[in-house]
Amino acid sequence: MRETNHKSRLVRVLVADNSPPMRTALTRIIESDPGLRVSGTAQTGAEALEKISLLRPDVVTLSLELPDLNNLETLRRIMQESPGPVIAIGSLAQGAELALDARACGAFDCISKQLSSATSGNGINPGDLIAKIKAAAQSQAPITQTEIAEINSTPLKLSQHSARLAPGVIAVGISTGGPRALQQILPDLPADLGVGVVIVQHMPPGFTAPLARRLDSLCKVNVREAANHDVIEGGVVYIAPAGST
Repeated sequence: MRETNHKSRLVRVLVADNSPPMRTALTRIIESDPGLRVSGTAQTGAEALEKISLLRPDVVTLSLELPDLNNLETLRRIMQESPGPVIAIGSLAQGAELALDARACGAFDCISKQLSSATSGNGINPGDLIAKIKAAAQSQAPITQTEIAEINSTPLKLSQHSARLAPGVIAVGISTGGPRALQQILPDLPADLGVGVVIVQHMPPGFTAPLARRLDSLCKVNVREAANHDVIEGGVVYIAPAGST
């Protein structure tokens, strides 16, 4: 539960990781942003569950390698006992399927530890982590009455000409929180959708093909990773390959 005074602007984060150096690195990255604060850390799944219940953080960063519970059991129990935004952190060795399973279990988003010029010594991209935490916290922010009034008072303006136009393709650009949103939106598309859908989802290389397969199993329309020279067809969703857009 968020505080209601001026300090409520700080996003409180619980860091759950069994590695002391990783907990230190994550804490340093998170608190490098003045709008974020680490309110506690945990070394095991059981400790994470206990501290989430006690501290009620705004966001949890959760290692998928905690020693006492299997990869996803801690996440499942968080969603059952103290549901809230969770950023799951896994290694590239664990693979894209585990990251997608984490999202299916309720994780807001996932981060893979990978070594590159953009990452810290522990394989975490600081900017990516901070952006995902802020987006996760914002996803829980209630809509104010002022915002509701603004939405209701904004007229929808369509010219007579534009109202008669049918789209030839639907294009979607999406980043943090995207896979979870896509799993909510795409299954509602009808099998006889008359237009193609093109999606650019910000993900690490190697993740978009498993994402397409997962979505295809959930949807009435066909979902696949796009390839060079594809012809856009109605009733097909194309996900741009990571790293090639």
